[in-house]
Amino acid sequence: MRNAGVTVQKTSILGVCFALVASVPARADDPPAAEPPADGSPHGSAPSTPTARTPTRVPLELVVDKSKVDLVEHHLELRASRDLARLTIKVIGDSGAVLDADGRDLGPQPAGKPLVIPWSPASDEPVARIEVFVYDVDGYYKGIAITPWTVFIPHEEVQFKFDSAQIEESERPKLEASFVKVTEALASHPQLRVTLFVAGHTDTVGDAGYNLRLSRLRGQAIARWFRQRGLKIPIGYEGFGESALLVKTADEVDEPRNRRVDYILSVDEPVFKSSGFRPSWNRIP
Repeated sequence: MRNAGVTVQKTSILGVCFALVASVPARADDPPAAEPPADGSPHGSAPSTPTARTPTRVPLELVVDKSKVDLVEHHLELRASRDLARLTIKVIGDSGAVLDADGRDLGPQPAGKPLVIPWSPASDEPVARIEVFVYDVDGYYKGIAITPWTVFIPHEEVQFKFDSAQIEESERPKLEASFVKVTEALASHPQLRVTLFVAGHTDTVGDAGYNLRLSRLRGQAIARWFRQRGLKIPIGYEGFGESALLVKTADEVDEPRNRRVDYILSVDEPVFKSSGFRPSWNRIP
């Protein structure tokens, strides 16, 4: 593993927080309704009691694959436990402005089948919240709110000596500059519960196992520096070695852009488009 590199692009990582919305009042563009009941029963009706003629209904559940919430290509993927007839989506920007609001018939969408939901934002403003409501073929419905808040801190890469994870005194001004950017980003979103994730990466030169260990140690060193500097929020670190290349290369290729340490502020663990590596984020006390 060598040094230097660039910050990661937004196509590589995403942190997502989910919240089921079971009792949000219907909006003006929804079908006429009272508040959605918590059990997903139809608009304006009380939950029915199962009888011999009415079999027990499978609960309407939603599952969103956070690795497929793509803020660059503007789409997400979900699955539902029942056949769906309709959906609505509302995308809200960082400023609170509505970037897109749409509804569509599905005709129907089979239960369990992946459903890709695109949106067309009115601007390039960062997305702060996505609200999706789905309606099954019997009129039952449920919503989910997604907070895909992730900030990539641009920074100058810390240079390490060969085979070392020790931060040299000459490199500390770079971290001081990054600390200022982190605290500024946090001050802009005080309502969110955010974690700083520090992720180390290498190029493909050398042994993959060695690269993984060294990238983890370097990520840990930087994460500890942020804690010792006084950062109070949760801090996690992990090494990815050569498993999450920013620039795809063959083995034993010296690619400076792949040698990097990412600083990511996110509401949830970031997801890397990696080659099968499953990270286990370690926490700094």
